[in-house]
Amino acid sequence: MGKPKFAMYWAAACGGCDVAVLDLAEKFLDVADLFDVVFWPIAVDFKYPDVEKLADGEIDLCLFSGAVRNSEQEEMAHLLRRKSKVLVAYGSCAYLGGIPALANFFKGEDLLSRAYREVPSLDNPDGVLPSPRAQVPEGELEIPQFFNTVRSLDQVVKVDYYVPGCPPPVEITSRLVDLYAKGELPPLGSVVASDKNVCDECERKKEQKKISRLRRPHEVIPEPERCLLEQGLICAGPATRGGCGSRCIKANMPCRGCFGPPPGVPDQGAALVAAVASIYEARDEAEVGRMLAEVVDPAGTFYRFSLAASLLRRAKV
Repeated sequence: MGKPKFAMYWAAACGGCDVAVLDLAEKFLDVADLFDVVFWPIAVDFKYPDVEKLADGEIDLCLFSGAVRNSEQEEMAHLLRRKSKVLVAYGSCAYLGGIPALANFFKGEDLLSRAYREVPSLDNPDGVLPSPRAQVPEGELEIPQFFNTVRSLDQVVKVDYYVPGCPPPVEITSRLVDLYAKGELPPLGSVVASDKNVCDECERKKEQKKISRLRRPHEVIPEPERCLLEQGLICAGPATRGGCGSRCIKANMPCRGCFGPPPGVPDQGAALVAAVASIYEARDEAEVGRMLAEVVDPAGTFYRFSLAASLLRRAKV
């Protein structure tokens, strides 16, 4: 009996999740000893037909990073689900939609127009947009269909486990590999991280003081031992699952929310809005208006990573 088979795929994402696996450093040698890699486009020269030739369920562990925003990614999600015993939504984009899902605040055609017609550095005088099919002298070219809505992986196929993070910390990836190797994977559907929120794990002093102004990170050098939210910085810690080691906060920067909502929280963005509003001292309508104006990018602030998996899903445009 040979080694278990490993696969990894990169959909709509920046590629940081693949690099996070390589960041295992010497631990990566343990992965190489434990698995036969049968598909990993960034690292090994396998093609889609190689995956199609595998028997259903022949891949033992598949890490799928990235959201699903086009027809090729959707097709690969179904193919890898069929071929894999254990399919993991690896990283914020696969788990929650991530940064790519912020596109759900716009129509697909508006995004294409912005990218191919409106950007000042473009040279596209005829305003040509990508088309799924195009006729050229050599024949017909076909590219993936661009979807109007970005989806998380579990909105396309059944997912067995979730590994959060942008990208996932090395310790979380190492833990997943160790759990698999020992046959100790948690119950299906589990998020491989802490069940606490970031605030529970944060060592900064919290005094439950009210604030009268919100600040952006470039406007202030925070005190290194005080709660960042109580210093007027929007820190997603109250609405974010822990287990990351509070890396951002230890670097004196607010939590961005990349680990997604804590257990029992259906909408991370709404929970963060509630946390900020609960400590902001606004006595009248004018002060509420000022507070709203201080949040320069509400969508990107409160739903930076979780829009596709939120109650909103997308704007009705």
